[in-house]
Amino acid sequence: MLHLILASQSPARTKLLAEAGIRHTVLVSDVDEAAVQAHYGVTDPHDTALLLARAKAEAVAALPEADGALVLGCDSVFEFDGEAHGKPYTADVARERMLRMSGSAGVLHTGHWLVDCRDTDDDGSGRRGSGATVGAVASAEVSFLEMDPAEIDAYIATGEPLHCAGSFTIDGLGGAFIRKVDGDPHAVVGLSVSTLRGLLASANVRITDLWPPR
Repeated sequence: MLHLILASQSPARTKLLAEAGIRHTVLVSDVDEAAVQAHYGVTDPHDTALLLARAKAEAVAALPEADGALVLGCDSVFEFDGEAHGKPYTADVARERMLRMSGSAGVLHTGHWLVDCRDTDDDGSGRRGSGATVGAVASAEVSFLEMDPAEIDAYIATGEPLHCAGSFTIDGLGGAFIRKVDGDPHAVVGLSVSTLRGLLASANVRITDLWPPR
């Protein structure tokens, strides 16, 4: 049976996969995102999302637990006014960002990287690995409603935006402040199922192969 490992601790990503009927387990990487960015010197938000997704996938793929599995790494970066915004972590940073974002728009980039850790030798099972290590970025423009300072403070007080790229969610409380999304809405959640389908195809796997047996 095919085994997909999600190299991410994001509850939203694993929930999205579960709701899409995709069997998977979670194995979190120990990647130091700041160190990876500093090492490669990448500043473009689109490329940063892909770089970090690859780093997470390859870190987990190197673990013994990943032997024989497909490993998916994901990372999201919000691009606003030409700047890359990851998780704010503090209330002050989140407030400053959200005041600027109010009534405006930015682009959420979600990088995906898939590593096929299955044996490439033919064992007669028909599940020979492809050796693929492939990635792609799904992006969507997010337009925000006007938010008054009291609403922003109330939202920050919930703690939700502190650990989300761009200081917002679309599938939680932050959805109340989003006017529209142009592009794949799953990318804004943090994992594009259609992008995953394309990556799996590169590894000679159909996404339907990961659906529960009927």
